[in-house]
Amino acid sequence: MKLLVVEDDDDIAHGIRRGLVSAGCVVDLARDGVLGEQLAAKNGYAAIVLDLMLPLRSGTEVCERLRSAGNSTPIIMLTAKDSISDRIQGLECGADDYLVKPFEFPELLARLKALVRRDKVNRGRVVEIGHVSIDLQRRLVTIEGAEVSLNFREYELLEALALNEGRILTRDAIQFRIWNNEDSYSNIVDVQIRRLRLKIERPGAPKLIHTIQGVGYSMRRPDGQA
Repeated sequence: MKLLVVEDDDDIAHGIRRGLVSAGCVVDLARDGVLGEQLAAKNGYAAIVLDLMLPLRSGTEVCERLRSAGNSTPIIMLTAKDSISDRIQGLECGADDYLVKPFEFPELLARLKALVRRDKVNRGRVVEIGHVSIDLQRRLVTIEGAEVSLNFREYELLEALALNEGRILTRDAIQFRIWNNEDSYSNIVDVQIRRLRLKIERPGAPKLIHTIQGVGYSMRRPDGQA
C-alpha cells in the first residue's frame, strides 16, 4: 500500500519510512505541512501519518483543509504532547487516530493496517436507515436529499450507531469510541445523543435512536422497513 508520512524530524521520518518499506509499503515523505497537503491532495494514498507540529502549516491545519476539500484518506496524527486537549484537537480536526511520541513502530503499523482495513470496508458504502442517508466515504448525511450539518463528534456518533444497527451500544462503549476514554463530564453521551436527535429525527416521523434504560442506545429502522 502507498502511504504518506509528513514529519519534520529526520530521524523519526526515516525510521518510520524504513519500517514501512520493510513491511512492503511504498512511502512518500514530506517535511512540512504545505508539501504534505499538496502531496495528499494529488496522490491517492491508503493512509497518511501526519505530525501535529510542522513547519509552514501545522498538522491540524493540514488535516482540516484536507477534510474540507472532501479528502477522506485515513489519517493518524503523531504528537509529542500527551495532554487531553492536544488529543482532542487532533481528533476534532478530522484525524482518525492519534499516537503519542515516543512510540513503538509495531503499534504504528498495526494502527495503520486497522485504519486501512476499515476504510476499504466502508469506502463507497451508503447506509440508509429510515429517512436518514449516510455516505460513509464523503462523511455526508442527508435527509430526503437535504444535507444535514453535523460536527465531528455528532457524525462519529451517528456512524457508530448506524454501523451497529439493531445492536445496543453501551454508554461506556460509545464514550470509548468517540472520546477515546478522555476525561469528560459524566453525561456527555446523553447530551450528544439529544443534540443528534434534534438534527436527524423529524416530528411525526418514526424514532430512529432508541434509549435502552440504564444501558445505552440503539439505532433501528422503522417497523416494516427492509
